[in-house]
Amino acid sequence: MGGAVVRAIAASSLDVRLFVSSGHFSKAESFVESLSDLASGGRAHSCQTNLEVAQNSDIIFIAVKPVFVETVIEEIASAFTKPKTLVSMAAGITLDTLQGTAGRVVSADGKSILPHIFRMMPNLPAVYGESMTALCAGSACTDEETELVTALLRTAGKVECVAEKLMDGVTAVSGSGPAYAFMFIEALADAAVKFGIPRQQAYVYAAQTLKGAAVMALQDGRSISELKDAVCSPAGTTIEAVAALERGGFRGTVIEAATAAYSRSVALGRKS
Repeated sequence: MGGAVVRAIAASSLDVRLFVSSGHFSKAESFVESLSDLASGGRAHSCQTNLEVAQNSDIIFIAVKPVFVETVIEEIASAFTKPKTLVSMAAGITLDTLQGTAGRVVSADGKSILPHIFRMMPNLPAVYGESMTALCAGSACTDEETELVTALLRTAGKVECVAEKLMDGVTAVSGSGPAYAFMFIEALADAAVKFGIPRQQAYVYAAQTLKGAAVMALQDGRSISELKDAVCSPAGTTIEAVAALERGGFRGTVIEAATAAYSRSVALGRKS
């Protein structure tokens, strides 16, 4: 996910320098090499350590699993000798936890400056500039910082600023949501194959149908219910399909799936 966001920033016309690290330096090198043909790719550099990235950067994106966030903050703490912005995309890790961890490791020498902290939750379509990203700011973050981080993230898709109390819900809906959509596409394609449509063509029909429906939902102006009704002719084929989905508990299953993801995100936050 971090790679997708960085790739989007590199492909934009923003005047930025990018510094990248990974658990293995060879991966950072390969990733930076893959950016070479993008607009800002020539200003991307691979670094041996996380600390090297932090020392060279004003805005630091931490794109690791929740269990590793504290370790990374400890690794880069000595870089906070001037104001910096820290952006975490770890699910469930709260601003208070991030601030507490940073405060504990930064205050040890009495000289470091506590970073201003944001949380973000993008999703996988960031790879194609179609992410839905939620952003929430810590209490110390300025409007200018928020605008700058938002501008960077907007290169990967749509960005909305939200209250932190909504982040677990965002994780469950848009963070995990692409997986639900891929499952629906696969199921719809399976049905197409059952009807004799070749597999690859079936995927195109199913995926393009969801893409078109999503564009309509965002741009048409009518409610989702009105759009659904517009497809359902009286005594037609679609209303029969909708009735079958309702008998199968389609809506309830989707809500239960998102609730399970929400509960897991809450649990990760409590564990941290």
